[in-house]
Amino acid sequence: MVVSGPASERQRRPVVILYERIADAIHEGTYPPGSTLPSEPRLAAELGVSRPALREALLLLQEDGLLTVRRGVGRTVNDQQPRRGFEQIQPLEEQLAPGGAPLRVRALLRTVEEPTDFTTQHLHAPARAELRFWESLLTGDGAAAALSQEWAAADEVLARAHPAFADALRATETERTSMLAVLAGASRGLALTAHAGVTATSLGQRRGAQLDRPADTPAVLVTQVVRAGDIPIMAAKHMLPTGAPALSVVQSS
Repeated sequence: MVVSGPASERQRRPVVILYERIADAIHEGTYPPGSTLPSEPRLAAELGVSRPALREALLLLQEDGLLTVRRGVGRTVNDQQPRRGFEQIQPLEEQLAPGGAPLRVRALLRTVEEPTDFTTQHLHAPARAELRFWESLLTGDGAAAALSQEWAAADEVLARAHPAFADALRATETERTSMLAVLAGASRGLALTAHAGVTATSLGQRRGAQLDRPADTPAVLVTQVVRAGDIPIMAAKHMLPTGAPALSVVQSS
């Protein structure tokens, strides 16, 4: 699905709005570093939202390094999480390819979003910026193997990095391809670098439904930032549930 028009006129995903409400409360000091969030029932009541929606937003905040779950304590606010990852500039559908055959990319959503904490941090996106968001399901042998979410920097930032980037994304947003594959193909010899983080998590309701797995299925979350020179051009989250093809990971400091 492709959505057109200014970002302020688009319907934003409810989980993103809820994510930002809680993130704003953290940044404004309502929940300072080291503090513990209220219980889920209490927080859901305070925010006027359902517990399943709240749980999804809290999971995203945990993945993005704003929260940590401590046994016997609950969710606490923290500053940063350790980083480990892979630094290969290769689309995930090729990295996970069993027997050399790339996984198929099925577009679930092609739209534009305003920045969240994740994209503000990794793409240095200002408030109200318009960022392309691609959500894709990677499948192989008829089964879902991974869920990929990719955000591109704003067009003016992409233009500074390479004039071909924005045009390539516009031309391919309805095709069965990943954002990284498009950017790598359009780089035309320009060196790209990447850094990624790997954390253990669970799918949650929405992503569990997309991957046809139970919400509590263990999963590996890979976050990745791709740069052209010193300009971050793409940030991504890749969710790999139990049973997904193996991903080669190297330790980095």
